[in-house]
Amino acid sequence: MQNNIVLKEIFTSIQGEGPYIGVKQFFMRFTKCNLKCKYCDTNFFSDLKEYSVENLLNIVNEDKSIHSISLTGGEPLLEVEFLQSFLPLVSQKIYLETNGTLYKNLEKIINYIDIISMDIKLNSVSDNGDLFKLHEEFIKIAVKYSKEIFCKIVFNEKISDEEISQSIKLAKENNLLLILQPEWNSINKIELNKIFNLFVEKYSNVRLIPQVHKFLNLQ
Repeated sequence: MQNNIVLKEIFTSIQGEGPYIGVKQFFMRFTKCNLKCKYCDTNFFSDLKEYSVENLLNIVNEDKSIHSISLTGGEPLLEVEFLQSFLPLVSQKIYLETNGTLYKNLEKIINYIDIISMDIKLNSVSDNGDLFKLHEEFIKIAVKYSKEIFCKIVFNEKISDEEISQSIKLAKENNLLLILQPEWNSINKIELNKIFNLFVEKYSNVRLIPQVHKFLNLQ
C-alpha cells in the first residue's frame, strides 16, 4: 500500500463538464498520465505538493457540503496503489475522471467508485492512435460492476466519420450517455452544429456541453 501521493493541486470548485455541471466537488489533480493529448492544458511539472492519506482525509472532511470527490488528472488510475489506501477511508462519493484505457487498474478499485466520467480519446484531436479497444474493455469493467458511467468526447473539425461511427457503436452497445465537448476555441458554429447533428441523427442519447468552468473563469 502507498500512503503518500504527489498532486498538482487540490481545491474545491464546481464541476464544469458533463451531466454533473454545477455540483460542488473537491478536486484532486494527479500528475501522471499514460497519454499525451495535444489539447492538454495543464502543466504537471511545477508547483507539485506531497500529501499523506491522513492529510487529505482531514482536508476533505472539513467541508460537508461537497457532492463528491473528483479524481482528475493526468490519469488517476496510474496511482492505483495510493487509491487503494485512500478510497476505503473516504465517506464521500467518488467521481473518477479518466482516459478510459487502464481497465485492469480500474477493477482494483471499482468497488470504491461511484461515478465514472470516461473520455473517448479520438486520434483526430489527441494524436494518441486508436484507443477504442481499450475503451471497450474499460466500459466492460464498469458495466460488470453496475457503475454509473458516461463518455465525454473532446473533438474539433478534424473528427472523422469513422470516429463518429465507432463512438456511437460503443455507446449504443452499453446504453451510455455521450457528452460532446468541443476543443476550446477550435471550431466554428457551423461545423459545431454539423458534427452534433451527425451524432444525434444516429444516436439520441447525446448532449453538446462545452467546458462551463472556462466561461465562468473558474478552476
